[in-house]
Amino acid sequence: MADEEPTPREGRPVLEGLVALVAVALAVGLILGGGALLAKRLIGLDGDAAASDGSSGGETMYLPTPSPTERDTGPQITLAPDPGGEGGPPPSSKSEEPETAISLTSDASEVGSMERIYLRGTYPDGEGAILQVQQWEGDDWGIFPVTASVSNETFTTYIQTSQVGKNRFRVVDTDSGEASNEIRVTIR
Repeated sequence: MADEEPTPREGRPVLEGLVALVAVALAVGLILGGGALLAKRLIGLDGDAAASDGSSGGETMYLPTPSPTERDTGPQITLAPDPGGEGGPPPSSKSEEPETAISLTSDASEVGSMERIYLRGTYPDGEGAILQVQQWEGDDWGIFPVTASVSNETFTTYIQTSQVGKNRFRVVDTDSGEASNEIRVTIR
């Protein structure tokens, strides 16, 4: 009997592997949980002591005693004074129209060659209109190959040109022919 070799375990290797896996997971969980509990107590996140005696100076909810307020009897909004009333100028019998219905501005008065020149403006009552950019060409306005559309009574676009010197631009409503004021931009 002394010559017998030990036989390998012929049990259930899958079951033994699962038991070992559960044991390792349990051991790791206990170690991590204990470490987290210890860290919580070390950095002062333990709220049990503060809640039991109430003297920790932590946050409290204080509601002041309600008291009656005075009712505001004044106007809720303030309107502009009546121009025909006291202290205002007398109403004008002649309605003043702006010089042009289309107002045009530029962000810059001087730019380099082929830099963007942003054109912005307003066109009251011109909703949906297409505006053609025009450039002064010596003795007449020529068409510049850029358009802008009016939305919410405003428009914006940009142009680029390499024509150095002083340039004049305007926009014209393609349907009505109404023209804006002109702007001057120097191209260097």
